[in-house]
Amino acid sequence: MVSPIDVQEALGGIDHPATKEDVVEHAQDNGGPDDVVQALRGIEDREYEGPSGVSAAVFD
Repeated sequence: MVSPIDVQEALGGIDHPATKEDVVEHAQDNGGPDDVVQALRGIEDREYEGPSGVSAAVFD
């Protein structure tokens, strides 16, 4: 199960705003676990203004 901490660690250092594609690519490049990358692939295809927006998309 993916935790909010896992998501934030995988996205450490990303610049916002960021698109879904940016988020997924950054998590992969940052060594994010496969389950985190999979969860991020499932978020809405839009621009995210900050980490809380990404977390909300994953966990809401």
